[in-house]
Order: sequence, then C-alpha cells, then structure tokens
Amino acid sequence: MKTDNVRQKHGCRRDAFSVLTIAIATVAFLFIGSAIVAILAGGVAHFHEVAASAEVLFSLRLSIVTSTISTAVCLALALPTAYALSRTNMPFKRLAGILMELTLSLPYILLGFALLLIFSSPFGKTLRDIGLAVVFQPAGIVFAQLIVNLPFAIRMMRTALDGISPRMEFVAKTLGASSGQVFHSIILPISRNSVISCAVLTWARGMGEFGATLMLVGVTRMKTETLPGSIYLSISTGNNDVAMATAMIMLIVSAITLVVANALNRPVGAARVDDTKGARRRRRRRDASTSVPESGVAQVPFEEESYGR
Repeated sequence: MKTDNVRQKHGCRRDAFSVLTIAIATVAFLFIGSAIVAILAGGVAHFHEVAASAEVLFSLRLSIVTSTISTAVCLALALPTAYALSRTNMPFKRLAGILMELTLSLPYILLGFALLLIFSSPFGKTLRDIGLAVVFQPAGIVFAQLIVNLPFAIRMMRTALDGISPRMEFVAKTLGASSGQVFHSIILPISRNSVISCAVLTWARGMGEFGATLMLVGVTRMKTETLPGSIYLSISTGNNDVAMATAMIMLIVSAITLVVANALNRPVGAARVDDTKGARRRRRRRDASTSVPESGVAQVPFEEESYGR
C-alpha cells in the first residue's frame, strides 16, 4: 500500500512536469507561429503585385542561382574536409576544429568585411584583372554565402561521419577495399540522409544570407539584389507591404524546400515496406477470392501481375 502511494506521488510529479513542458512548448510555438502569421497577414494583399514585379523576379532568380552554386561548392569541400577531420590523422586537426567553431560564432557582417579586405587587396585586384571581379559584383554573393555556410556544412557532415561505426570500414579494408572505395560504397550510402539534409539546409541558408552579402557586394537594384536585399530596400523606402509580400515569397520557397527535403529523406526501406504491405493485401484478396464456394469449384481471379510468371 505504501509503495502504491509513492508511485502515485511520483506519477503526479511527472504529470505536473509534463504539463509544464507542454505549456512552455506552446508558448514557444505561438511565438514562432506569430512570425509566420505576421508574414502571411501582411503579404497576402500585395503578393500578386510583387510576384509580377520584374525586380522581385530578378532577385528571386539571383538568389536561387547563387545559392545553388554556393551549395554545390560547399558540399564539394565539406564532404572531403569532414572525412579528413573524422577519419584521418590530419595535421593541426584540433586547430582546424577551433577555427571552424570560431568562424561559426562570428557575426556574418564581420565575415563579409573580412572578405572585403581580402578581395580589395592586391590578390583581389589580380583576380579582377583576369576577369573574376568579386567586390560589388554578383560573383561576390557566392563567396559571401560560401564563407557563411561552409563551416556549417563541414560541422554537419563531420557529425554525421562521427556517428558511423568504423567497424564496416575496417572489414572492407581488410578485404582489400581502398579508402576511396570505402567512402563511395559504405560511408556515402549510410550518410545519404545527412548529405541531403546538409544540402537542403545549406541552400536555404544561402537563400536567406544577407549580412556578409551586404558588406561584400552591397545591394544594387537589378544587379546584386537578392531576395533579402529586396526586402531591405523595400523597408528602407517605407514599402513595408511590398517587403512583407517579398518575405512571403521566401516563405513559400522555404516550404517547398522542406517538402522536397522530406521526400528525398525518405528511408530507403520505406518503399520496400510499402511494397511488402501491398503484396500482403493482394495475397489476402487472392486467398479470399480463391476460397471454395458451395459448388466446390475454386474461382481463381485473373491478375495482370501473375500473368506470364
């Protein structure tokens, strides 16, 4: 009896704590949701007007193109870098990790200022002379997104690789597989969902990057104007309704990105499970239809799938 009373007391405490966490979570989600509601409420009225604007369409195309390019470069650099940090005796590995964490903690506008100093130096002038102008040019948007997203992508991929047990890699190498073959045939398939998530998040962060871009290339209408830059210009000129409608476009793009990410992140075995369930349902229907009726003659239905087997 005493034990039951103790259990009831502990159960009440757990329930009270659960209620408290639910209340806090509700407040957090209301706060987050209020931002979405504010964008939708302020942008619906002018959405059609903004969606047909040549300036906004230019900024949308520029954001998509630069984010796609910077994401591709990020993945091309992040995957081998994460492998080197996770699986090799890379020199100065601890220093590289500190450098990456430090870059993640710096304000984006400061990273843009650092790029501005680099590309305004004689090195940057040499690049400009050979045809690669960066400062106040659309190409600089890619570099701004890259300096912001590359440490994030490396950290995300390294976390994914650290979560993979090295046992299968060891077995594969003992059977004669090279490090490159192990990376291609074992590590990449296992970390498939992490790579997809990294690509999607990096692309979305590139679409919304503004601080480093503002410092390196500025916001010039119809030249270096990305979607966040378009919102900034609209707010600067007092067109808050247009800014909210443009923000609504970013919200729609983010929603589409989320849907695509969830579709691509579907586990490989999920399709097999669905096929198995479908096969079981067909088998049950087949068994039910082939049951012997009162006449004693079994009725076997014709199915296209079984025909010709």
